[in-house]
Amino acid sequence: MLVIDVILSGRRNSSIEKEHCMNPKICKYWIQRYNLFSKYDQGIEIDEEGWYSVTPEEIAIKQAERCRGKMVIDCFSGVGGNTIQFAKVCSSVVAIEIDPVKVEFAMNNAMVYGVANRVDFIVGDFIQLAPSLKGDVLFLSPPWGGPMYNKVESYKMDMLKPRDGYSLFKIAQSITPNIIMFLPRNVDLAQVEELAWLSSPPLTLEIEESCVGGRMKAITAYFS
Repeated sequence: MLVIDVILSGRRNSSIEKEHCMNPKICKYWIQRYNLFSKYDQGIEIDEEGWYSVTPEEIAIKQAERCRGKMVIDCFSGVGGNTIQFAKVCSSVVAIEIDPVKVEFAMNNAMVYGVANRVDFIVGDFIQLAPSLKGDVLFLSPPWGGPMYNKVESYKMDMLKPRDGYSLFKIAQSITPNIIMFLPRNVDLAQVEELAWLSSPPLTLEIEESCVGGRMKAITAYFS
């Protein structure tokens, strides 16, 4: 019976992998699957949006190191790429995601990495939940609007979802001044800097080029 189950499971996995290869929206991300999750073959689950929105593991590890030992709120946690790395090194992690399917996948993926018991998963809207949240560091990686974000010369803050970057940042500040924003590599850096000096009092800002294999994929802005 066990042998049959293993064979059937292998066939299902093979079928899923074939679907990924045939889907032009996913294929180029699937090729990079081990950059997204090094334990991909151990049961990682990702929906279509997750393929192009999850933070590559190499970047997520570096971001988590900056939060070591702290209470972190992952506001748009998706399928759990950042959440998993935060859970490895932080004192506590709250992962918020409005899509219940993504939360199920994130919980599964956290189990694959052995950290599910270190995360409080919440199905909900970060904007509505904000008044009740408390934490040392708030991680903001809101949707960038799909893979077409890199087609524009300069990505503007009002292109972020579900609200513009200025509004999301203001909400984040009501919780903590220690904010990490993960943004497209073509983001308007002048607007990112505005977030710091328009704050009262002004915040310090460090901008880091986030790379995978030496190639820049995005930028991470650390506010404090």
